[in-house]
Amino acid sequence: MERSGWAVRLGVIIVSGALLITAVTIGIAPRLWRIANAHSEEPVPLPDFIPLSQRSYVYDAVGNEIAVYELENIQPVSFGDIPDHVIQAFVAVEDNEFWVHHGVNARSFIRALLSNFASDAPRQGASTITMQVVKNDFMAGFERNGRYKLLQLTYAVRLEKERSKEEIMERYLNTVFFGNNSYGIAAAAETYFGKFVHELTFPESAFLAGLVRAPTSYDPINRPERSRARFAQVVDRLVEDELLTEDEAIAVSETFVIPERVNQIPTRDVERTYFSETVRDLLLNGSDILGDTYEERYTALYRGGLRIYTTLDPDLQAAAETARNELPDTTEGFDAALTSIENETGAVRALVGGRGFVPKQNEVNLALAPSQTGSSIKIFILAAAIQAGAQPNDVIDGTRPCELPNPGDNLEPEFIITDGVSGGIATLAEHTYRSINCAFARLSQIVGLDRVVDTTYRMAASDFLRPDLPESVREPLRPYASFATGANEMSTLDMAAGMQSIANEGVHHEPYFIEKVDDSEGRRLYTHQSDPERVLESGAALTTIDTMKATLTTGTARRELAEFAQLIPAAGKTGTQQNNYAAWFVGASTHLSTAVMVRDPDRYTSMVNIPEFVEAGVPLVRGGTFPARIWGTYMQSAHSGITVTDWPAPPPLRGPAERLYLPGTECPSIIVGFETPTTTTTTPDAPEEVLDSEPIEPVPILEEVPTGTTIAPGVIDPYAEMPSVPADAYVVPCE
Repeated sequence: MERSGWAVRLGVIIVSGALLITAVTIGIAPRLWRIANAHSEEPVPLPDFIPLSQRSYVYDAVGNEIAVYELENIQPVSFGDIPDHVIQAFVAVEDNEFWVHHGVNARSFIRALLSNFASDAPRQGASTITMQVVKNDFMAGFERNGRYKLLQLTYAVRLEKERSKEEIMERYLNTVFFGNNSYGIAAAAETYFGKFVHELTFPESAFLAGLVRAPTSYDPINRPERSRARFAQVVDRLVEDELLTEDEAIAVSETFVIPERVNQIPTRDVERTYFSETVRDLLLNGSDILGDTYEERYTALYRGGLRIYTTLDPDLQAAAETARNELPDTTEGFDAALTSIENETGAVRALVGGRGFVPKQNEVNLALAPSQTGSSIKIFILAAAIQAGAQPNDVIDGTRPCELPNPGDNLEPEFIITDGVSGGIATLAEHTYRSINCAFARLSQIVGLDRVVDTTYRMAASDFLRPDLPESVREPLRPYASFATGANEMSTLDMAAGMQSIANEGVHHEPYFIEKVDDSEGRRLYTHQSDPERVLESGAALTTIDTMKATLTTGTARRELAEFAQLIPAAGKTGTQQNNYAAWFVGASTHLSTAVMVRDPDRYTSMVNIPEFVEAGVPLVRGGTFPARIWGTYMQSAHSGITVTDWPAPPPLRGPAERLYLPGTECPSIIVGFETPTTTTTTPDAPEEVLDSEPIEPVPILEEVPTGTTIAPGVIDPYAEMPSVPADAYVVPCE
């Protein structure tokens, strides 16, 4: 009874299957006939190949590859550069009749179609390599309906008529997806084996061919067992096609190692850095080199196969990173930044934004992050004063504490300085190397705060610092009385750019990172064109440099840099933010201008009695400590093996020293007479005592002389005269 029921069911299945096959065959026969003979029919419109997405490469100043920008890992390779055994492996696994069919393998198509009607059978594909090219290139947005497959077949036949087999194979091997963000055989060779295409072995080629059908399912990194089983199937196929003998197949199966991790070709051992991220940001957001819209620039950068040549000097960059390590690691995470600019060109030769760029963890580029500068900002005040006519032997009052007017809006009416060193009345040169706050706070107002701000903008101008930048992009420099103490924020790039203007004898080159950009065909898209601007008279710049040399030899950086200054002519300025939140050294040789800043990148943290710093002999971090040390270590390495000349001598002094004063706060006076103080006579207790009377100095009677006024707000004329009187004149606090 059971056998009879089983036999009946089997008969029904066989008859039903036969009827179904017959019906299907009859139904598709016209289509199959059309497919088989499509090569002789009228052509249908066929789109052009979409240009392949290509990674863009970034190079340093001597041609080393330092960065890659890409979305998909696609590395196009020409047919002639693909070894025969690689092509053989893909033909055997994916389309063993590729070289003889006309785009469609009719036998495989019918076999797969009939096989797929069986409910328990695995779905069988019939796509030729040509059909896969059609699907990937021409049909990404097509609806998957009954017309889709017929259109794919028709396009495949048409493609075979328009393109050679070699062109189709090249396109296929450059676009097929292998998993792990790898598109094309070159990217797959790198990802899975760390090799170039021409280095692939036959088993490696076969392994890659086996991934194409289902790269996620056969992913060797995440699904090694499935990947291993798939490779066994591929080896069997190679034996069937007589590309491997049984013995060779056994040897391959026993020795082949399934990739366990994503690889990278050693010569492409590049990673994201602060410099490469800056270049990327400039190309996407800071220029129209790659197009007028963000979308155009993004597509060009990540898909256009660009060659981007930068200013980065690999030796100087290595020296900068080594010098940065002079700063000990700390629990608080204090870090150092450095920017170094070539004086003659403005090229950024080294940039260190911290200990190292780590995506999603340590991305803040301290080199470009504005921070309060402390006294290092005085380089701009000094330059503006000398440009306006001051000379290093002019005298000014640096007595602390000092109380000065504050022209800033919505601020306290008086600006009071109580910290720092008291300088008394001394020369501008002495106040500079001693970094006297009260002297420079007075000087900034004597010069005129608007004029100082304007001079700073012109000396440090770059894509990152301009007066017309929106406040949402960059906080503007404010003409406040606190300017001299570093209340405005600047980056190491800003400070190095300003120093470059002085070191280059008054001629400013805006700092730049990109020398040239070529497209994938080698056509030049961009070449940097320098547009130098004289921002200081040569004599003023040379006098400023000469004045700042003493900072290294006898001033606030002498402990770290006095020996350096004996070897290499250099000048600079220290800076320490209030409460020791940040510390700076900004300086230059005739070759390079370099700024170094040390701070906590995440918050305001006082660098006082930090255990790791105390252990290194620096209980209190100022500009003359770690910043000067890092600067000196870097600059010594940067000048190794090159001849460094000194600057020309500054022009002679214009005449006798003068006393610089701030009208309204300090009043020049003349002597109009003298008066003798009244005295009290004491009678001796005993007749024999005789007292010698002390001579009494007459006290001068002074009368104020209105000899000058303050520079009016808004005046930015660099040559407007400053209020001054002869150096021996009386200058007293105004009543």
